[in-house]
Amino acid sequence: MRHGQYRFIVGFLVLPLALYAIFVISPFVQAFYYSLTNWTGVSPQFDFVGLQNFQTLTQDSLFLRAVRNNLVLLVGMPLAVILLALFYAFLLNVGGAGSGVGVRGVRGSGFYKLAFFLPQVLSVPVIAVIWAVILDPTPTGLVNSAMRRVGFGGSGWLADPNLALYCVLWVLVWGSVGFYLVLFNAAMSSIPRDIYEAALIDGAGRVATFFRVTIPLLWDTIQTSWVYLAILALDVYALVAVMTPGPGGPANATQVISLQIAQNGFQFGRAGYASAMGVVLFFFTLIIAAIMLRATRRQRIEY
Repeated sequence: MRHGQYRFIVGFLVLPLALYAIFVISPFVQAFYYSLTNWTGVSPQFDFVGLQNFQTLTQDSLFLRAVRNNLVLLVGMPLAVILLALFYAFLLNVGGAGSGVGVRGVRGSGFYKLAFFLPQVLSVPVIAVIWAVILDPTPTGLVNSAMRRVGFGGSGWLADPNLALYCVLWVLVWGSVGFYLVLFNAAMSSIPRDIYEAALIDGAGRVATFFRVTIPLLWDTIQTSWVYLAILALDVYALVAVMTPGPGGPANATQVISLQIAQNGFQFGRAGYASAMGVVLFFFTLIIAAIMLRATRRQRIEY
């Protein structure tokens, strides 16, 4: 490295690293510290309680239920979003009728991409309000009215403890598929058409092409998407807080960890206990991301 270049690089890095340490690292350190206290979030007086908050968490049935609900979302959401987005992106790129000009997507693919991406321009609270109205459990609710017209009885949807969490899962999937469809579509567009045409000439059907050509070549994109979706499944506070009764109801059927953190920290005056939940969620997210990156790691295919 030439003389003076080291000083030049350090000069550019000092300010960004200092801002990152103050606004990102420092809050994490403070949360770890407060998780070992009985701080109410308001009073300047608090005591050091050691690991008592973490011991209480292991016996808190409401927190354990929130963890189980997050696990359901953690498994269901990435799986459903990636499968649907991959399927639709494949149709938009190579799902059209065969012709003499080679492989092509379905007709009107630009319109479909716009239609699927539309939920992305809506904020989460707006999406939550829209679906709370659509899934209104009363007979005049949109879905219940449609079901009654075709001869089916209505359902409680968000008011039914057995269905409420799956309604939240459905809205998460509905709101996320469009973005990942566009992401997979962009990645799929970079695959040379010659590869698809060679596979079809060799007798491979659309299903075999999807599993043996498309998925292996998009594996890095799928792996990254899986991690992002897993993190999103652990952070569904806004959707649950706006869409579900309570929030977190009915009968705590839609409680999630982020909602428990907010309720304990800002409503119940248990900021130290909420910080302990945040620490658990932090390490839970790190472990999930590491496991997924490790489990889905494969040799990269060059083309």
